[in-house]
Amino acid sequence: MTTTYAALLRGINVGGGRKVPMAELRTLMAGLGHDGVRTYLQSGQAVFASDHGDEESLADELGQAIEQHFGFPVDVIVRDHAYLRAVAEDCPFPAADLEARQLHVTYYSSPVDAERFAGIDQGAHLPEEFRLGDRALYLYAPNGLGRSKLAEQLSRPRVNKGLIATTRNWNTVLKLVELTAR
Repeated sequence: MTTTYAALLRGINVGGGRKVPMAELRTLMAGLGHDGVRTYLQSGQAVFASDHGDEESLADELGQAIEQHFGFPVDVIVRDHAYLRAVAEDCPFPAADLEARQLHVTYYSSPVDAERFAGIDQGAHLPEEFRLGDRALYLYAPNGLGRSKLAEQLSRPRVNKGLIATTRNWNTVLKLVELTAR
Protein backbone atom coordinates (compact mmCIF):
# COMPACT_ATOMS: atom_id res chain seq x y z
CA MET A 1 0.00 0.00 0.00
CA THR A 2 1.31 3.45 -0.90
CA THR A 3 1.43 6.05 1.87
CA THR A 4 2.16 9.76 1.57
CA TYR A 5 4.77 11.14 3.95
CA ALA A 6 6.58 14.33 4.79
CA ALA A 7 10.33 14.23 5.44
CA LEU A 8 11.49 16.94 7.84
CA LEU A 9 15.20 17.68 7.53
CA ARG A 10 16.88 19.36 10.47
CA GLY A 11 19.36 22.21 10.18
CA ILE A 12 19.86 22.56 6.44
CA ASN A 13 20.08 25.69 4.27
CA VAL A 14 20.42 28.06 7.24
CA GLY A 15 23.34 30.35 7.97
CA GLY A 16 25.25 29.55 4.79
CA GLY A 17 26.19 25.98 5.67
CA ARG A 18 24.87 22.50 5.04
CA LYS A 19 23.39 23.34 1.65
CA VAL A 20 20.89 20.88 0.25
CA PRO A 21 19.42 22.20 -3.02
CA MET A 22 15.79 21.13 -3.23
CA ALA A 23 16.04 20.00 -6.87
CA GLU A 24 18.90 17.66 -5.93
CA LEU A 25 16.94 16.40 -2.92
CA ARG A 26 13.94 15.60 -5.13
CA THR A 27 16.17 13.69 -7.56
CA LEU A 28 17.85 11.82 -4.71
CA MET A 29 14.50 10.81 -3.21
CA ALA A 30 13.11 9.71 -6.56
CA GLY A 31 16.24 7.58 -6.94
CA LEU A 32 15.32 5.84 -3.68
CA GLY A 33 12.08 4.69 -5.33
CA HIS A 34 9.74 7.32 -3.93
CA ASP A 35 6.94 8.73 -6.06
CA GLY A 36 5.48 12.22 -6.37
CA VAL A 37 8.42 13.87 -4.61
CA ARG A 38 7.81 17.56 -3.93
CA THR A 39 9.61 20.01 -1.71
CA TYR A 40 8.25 22.93 0.27
CA LEU A 41 10.38 25.99 0.91
CA GLN A 42 14.16 25.74 1.19
CA SER A 43 14.25 24.84 4.86
CA GLY A 44 13.94 21.10 4.52
CA GLN A 45 10.49 19.69 3.86
CA ALA A 46 9.83 17.06 1.24
CA VAL A 47 6.60 15.23 0.53
CA PHE A 48 6.66 11.83 -1.14
CA ALA A 49 4.73 8.60 -1.60
CA SER A 50 6.23 5.23 -0.80
CA ASP A 51 5.03 1.65 -0.80
CA HIS A 52 7.95 0.32 1.25
CA GLY A 53 9.22 0.86 4.76
CA ASP A 54 7.85 2.72 7.75
CA GLU A 55 8.54 6.17 9.17
CA GLU A 56 11.71 5.15 10.97
CA SER A 57 13.24 3.08 8.17
CA LEU A 58 12.39 5.74 5.58
CA ALA A 59 14.03 8.42 7.75
CA ASP A 60 17.15 6.27 8.17
CA GLU A 61 17.29 5.52 4.44
CA LEU A 62 16.96 9.18 3.50
CA GLY A 63 19.45 10.33 6.12
CA GLN A 64 22.05 7.86 4.84
CA ALA A 65 21.43 8.83 1.22
CA ILE A 66 21.78 12.54 2.03
CA GLU A 67 25.05 11.99 3.88
CA GLN A 68 26.42 9.87 1.04
CA HIS A 69 25.34 12.38 -1.64
CA PHE A 70 26.04 15.72 0.08
CA GLY A 71 28.90 14.66 2.37
CA PHE A 72 27.43 15.61 5.74
CA PRO A 73 24.91 14.04 8.11
CA VAL A 74 21.36 15.42 8.31
CA ASP A 75 18.82 14.37 10.91
CA VAL A 76 15.54 13.35 9.29
CA ILE A 77 12.08 12.74 10.71
CA VAL A 78 9.44 11.14 8.48
CA ARG A 79 5.73 11.36 9.35
CA ASP A 80 2.63 10.26 7.46
CA HIS A 81 -0.44 12.34 6.64
CA ALA A 82 -2.59 10.92 9.45
CA TYR A 83 0.00 11.90 12.07
CA LEU A 84 0.53 15.38 10.62
CA ARG A 85 -3.23 15.98 10.49
CA ALA A 86 -3.64 14.80 14.10
CA VAL A 87 -0.88 17.17 15.27
CA ALA A 88 -2.65 20.11 13.62
CA GLU A 89 -6.08 19.09 14.94
CA ASP A 90 -4.81 18.48 18.48
CA CYS A 91 -3.22 21.91 18.88
CA PRO A 92 -3.92 23.05 22.47
CA PHE A 93 -3.64 26.73 21.54
CA PRO A 94 -6.25 28.78 19.61
CA ALA A 95 -4.38 28.54 16.31
CA ALA A 96 -7.09 30.29 14.29
CA ASP A 97 -6.77 33.36 16.54
CA LEU A 98 -2.97 33.59 16.40
CA GLU A 99 -0.46 34.78 13.84
CA ALA A 100 1.48 31.89 12.31
CA ARG A 101 4.75 33.32 13.65
CA GLN A 102 3.41 32.94 17.20
CA LEU A 103 2.78 29.20 17.05
CA HIS A 104 5.32 26.46 16.38
CA VAL A 105 5.50 22.70 16.56
CA THR A 106 8.66 20.80 17.40
CA TYR A 107 8.51 17.29 15.99
CA TYR A 108 10.46 14.62 17.88
CA SER A 109 11.85 11.32 16.67
CA SER A 110 10.22 9.50 19.59
CA PRO A 111 7.76 10.21 22.41
CA VAL A 112 8.60 12.84 25.02
CA ASP A 113 7.15 13.20 28.49
CA ALA A 114 6.85 16.06 30.96
CA GLU A 115 9.78 14.76 33.01
CA ARG A 116 12.18 15.73 30.21
CA PHE A 117 11.10 19.37 30.66
CA ALA A 118 10.91 19.38 34.46
CA GLY A 119 13.85 21.78 34.77
CA ILE A 120 12.07 24.51 32.81
CA ASP A 121 10.08 26.99 34.89
CA GLN A 122 7.13 27.71 32.61
CA GLY A 123 5.83 30.47 34.87
CA ALA A 124 9.06 32.43 34.45
CA HIS A 125 8.49 32.58 30.67
CA LEU A 126 4.85 33.69 30.54
CA PRO A 127 3.11 34.65 28.35
CA GLU A 128 5.12 32.12 26.36
CA GLU A 129 3.87 28.57 26.90
CA PHE A 130 4.39 25.04 25.65
CA ARG A 131 2.30 21.89 25.68
CA LEU A 132 3.23 18.33 24.79
CA GLY A 133 1.54 16.21 22.16
CA ASP A 134 2.22 12.91 20.38
CA ARG A 135 5.96 13.10 19.58
CA ALA A 136 5.45 16.86 19.36
CA LEU A 137 5.71 20.02 21.40
CA TYR A 138 3.49 23.03 20.74
CA LEU A 139 5.08 26.40 21.50
CA TYR A 140 3.17 29.65 21.81
CA ALA A 141 5.65 32.51 21.47
CA PRO A 142 3.70 35.78 21.09
CA ASN A 143 6.78 37.74 19.96
CA GLY A 144 7.98 35.06 17.55
CA LEU A 145 10.51 32.27 17.80
CA GLY A 146 13.57 34.48 17.31
CA ARG A 147 12.85 36.44 20.50
CA SER A 148 11.61 33.54 22.58
CA LYS A 149 13.53 32.81 25.77
CA LEU A 150 11.39 29.71 26.29
CA ALA A 151 12.39 28.38 22.85
CA GLU A 152 16.03 28.79 23.91
CA GLN A 153 15.40 26.63 26.97
CA LEU A 154 13.47 24.03 24.98
CA SER A 155 16.26 23.64 22.43
CA ARG A 156 19.04 22.97 24.95
CA PRO A 157 20.95 19.74 24.38
CA ARG A 158 20.08 18.44 27.86
CA VAL A 159 16.37 18.69 27.02
CA ASN A 160 16.68 17.01 23.62
CA LYS A 161 19.36 14.44 24.50
CA GLY A 162 18.94 11.27 22.48
CA LEU A 163 16.27 12.75 20.20
CA ILE A 164 16.00 14.29 16.80
CA ALA A 165 13.98 17.50 17.19
CA THR A 166 13.02 19.92 14.44
CA THR A 167 10.67 22.89 14.66
CA ARG A 168 8.24 24.29 12.10
CA ASN A 169 6.00 27.37 12.21
CA TRP A 170 2.24 26.98 12.06
CA ASN A 171 1.98 27.85 8.36
CA THR A 172 4.37 25.01 7.55
CA VAL A 173 2.51 22.62 9.88
CA LEU A 174 -0.72 23.30 7.98
CA LYS A 175 0.95 23.19 4.56
CA LEU A 176 2.43 19.76 5.29
CA VAL A 177 -1.03 18.47 6.19
CA GLU A 178 -2.34 19.84 2.90
CA LEU A 179 0.53 18.49 0.79
CA THR A 180 0.40 15.00 2.28
CA ALA A 181 -3.38 14.76 1.77
CA ARG A 182 -2.97 14.31 -1.96
